[in-house]
Amino acid sequence: MSAIEDSRQYLTFQLGEEVFAIDVANVREILEFTTVTSVPKMPEYMRGVINLRGSVVPVVDMRQKFGMSRTEKTINTCIVVVEVSYENEDIIMGALVDSVQEVFELQAGNIEPAPRIGTHARTEFIKGMGKRDDRFIIILDSSKVFSAEDLGTIIQESDLETARVSNG
Repeated sequence: MSAIEDSRQYLTFQLGEEVFAIDVANVREILEFTTVTSVPKMPEYMRGVINLRGSVVPVVDMRQKFGMSRTEKTINTCIVVVEVSYENEDIIMGALVDSVQEVFELQAGNIEPAPRIGTHARTEFIKGMGKRDDRFIIILDSSKVFSAEDLGTIIQESDLETARVSNG
């Protein structure tokens, strides 16, 4: 299912010097970096949760998820709100990134398989390498970036946090 068959649209974003892309079909919206509430006992790359129109949305620091330094807030820092499936349920997540660049269409013929070495990201997250102009773009597999184990932990913690907020 992770094969790329035809032309698709991708949202590109930057982490450090690397350009990454995710299928726009998984993107709900893009938010300015806002206050993120820390949640105890979460993995280091989990920045915490945000309130998105009354819903608790966990936020993953994508730089830390990929073994880079913690994302620092700048004028361009933003949260890409994505939807991923977990046990037949759609889960909304926030992905904290250095900056969002553009949405573009990429033909399957311009995508190569993930490399074995040479990127900051662990390759199990990578669906393929897109070629655009003279630059490579790392196309992420959002179902693998946000793993089942992570989502299970996040759901449990979010449920606890929601219970704490509503019991006040």
